[in-house]
Formats: sequence, C-alpha cells, structure tokens
Amino acid sequence: MAHPLKVVFVFSGHGSQFVGMGRDVYESFPEARAVFDEADATLGFSISKLCFEGPAEELCLPANVQPALLTLSVALLSVMRTSPNYVCPSYVAGHSLGEYAALAASGALGAQDAIMLARRRGQLMSQTGIRKPGIAAVIIGLTDEIVTAIASEAGVYVANFNYPGQVVISGETDRVENAISLAAAHGAIKAIPLAGSVAFHSPLMRSAADALVQVITKVHFDEPEFPVIGNYSASPLTSSKALMDELPKQLCHPVQWSKSMSYLLSQGADLFVEIGPGNVLSNIIRRIDKRAQCINIGNAGTLKEYMHNGFNL
Repeated sequence: MAHPLKVVFVFSGHGSQFVGMGRDVYESFPEARAVFDEADATLGFSISKLCFEGPAEELCLPANVQPALLTLSVALLSVMRTSPNYVCPSYVAGHSLGEYAALAASGALGAQDAIMLARRRGQLMSQTGIRKPGIAAVIIGLTDEIVTAIASEAGVYVANFNYPGQVVISGETDRVENAISLAAAHGAIKAIPLAGSVAFHSPLMRSAADALVQVITKVHFDEPEFPVIGNYSASPLTSSKALMDELPKQLCHPVQWSKSMSYLLSQGADLFVEIGPGNVLSNIIRRIDKRAQCINIGNAGTLKEYMHNGFNL
C-alpha cells in the first residue's frame, strides 16, 4: 500500500519580492482579497497598493517588504486551504522572514498577528542597522568551512548556510568588504554585497532581538498543529514556547537552511511546496539534493493549476 504523501510547505524571505506581486491573486480569489484587506487594516496603511504598484524603493524597505511578503504567503495559503486537493503538511519551514509565515501556517500564530510581527521585525532591523551599520554578502563556490574561517579572520559572521557552496556573511561594512576580498583570493566563484542589506542574522542585531522579545510576549501563540523546522535549531519545534524562543534567536544567529532541508529529506519528505513569489527556495533545495521534488505556488496561474489538479505527482 502506498504511503501517504509527506508534504513540506516552505516560505521564502527577503529578496523574492517584486512590484506587482499578488495583484493577480487578489483579483482572482476572494479569500486572498480578504487577507490583503485585513492586512491593510491591521497595518494602518495599504500594503496591498505597495505590493501591486510599488515604488520598488519603498517596497524593498525592511519595514515594508517583510509584512508584504508575509501577506502574500498567507493569502496564497488561504486559497489553497479551500481546495478539495489540499493536503495538510507534515512539516513547515520558512527562510528567515518566511519563518513567520510558517508559524501562521502551523496555526501557532494568527495571520494578522504574524503580519504585524513581520512589520515590527522589519522596523527593528532597520533601526538597529542605523545604529550599527553593516551589510551582508553572498559567497558562492567555497565550502562552509572555508567561509566560516574567512568570516572569523575578517571579524564578520556567517548569516545563512543556504546550501553547500552558497553562504551569506554579514557584519560591519568595511569588514565584510575585507571578507569579500579574502573569499576572492580563495577562489570564490562569486563574492558580492547584497543591495540594501543590513547585518542580519549576526550579533549586530542583538538590540533588535531584545526589543522583539518584548513584542512577542504581548502576542498570543497557540501550540503548532505540525512541527516547524527552526532556522536557528534546524530541528522540529513543537511547542509555542519553543517557537517564541526561536524568533529572536534567528535574528542574531545564522539561518541553518541547508541542515534544515537535509533533516527533512532524511525524514522522507516527498514534496516541497514553496509558497510565495518566485522559486528561490526550490532552487536551493534542489542544490542540496537534486532528487528533491519541488513546486512553487506564487501567483494566480500556479494557484489555479493546484486548485484543479492538486500536486499531480
């Protein structure tokens, strides 16, 4: 007898946004429209208009892009849940900001609480970035061990272990620039700063994390309906307390995405469903294991296909 499909929902983070995202979903599905309209009311301004019309410079600000991406992810998921083809995931995970969408998907956070927290997280990161300026950079083509050694030598921090061969570092600007030079000298295929970044997932975000703790304590968390794979721990989180502890920690520590996905693959994950704009995470997961089955649901077209055909494996 065939085993039940083991599905993992994954949610992308900062960097996958674009002006116009979500407009077709908003116009095609009343469930999505309700999520966007509620987000506008929760935030006190039109995040919908910012998603649909930009301008790009304003959309990309951390305080805006984080709730914008979260709103779209929640809107897509709200439509998926109305389909007779809907399959409850075995696990959920989100990359950095995407972890908030994962918590909403698990039932641990209400959708509007997650959107509000994403907005506050973006504000705190921006404020901390002004007080402690820094940047991030992506290093491609070197092992995790070499990049970790370079980061230590340059006095910066590893921010994301995305997949073997792609690591993001962050820290003070001049030190990151030095680390980029060191990476190039070690034969990196690419070593470039990330536009508009701050020193995320590093100790420079400590004050943002401390302030986020105070915000989180005022928000109601329920027990998750299924495990959330934590960015910080790369392991299943199954209680509201563990999830509340995770969110501030991931601001100051590297995102262990490679380990997280490897864990899920070891647990027999059959399908990764990337919910959100673009297919960045699907591409990363295939880099970790080229046999991994991945699909993306990020616009009205892919959503309609899913509603009619399910995952169609």
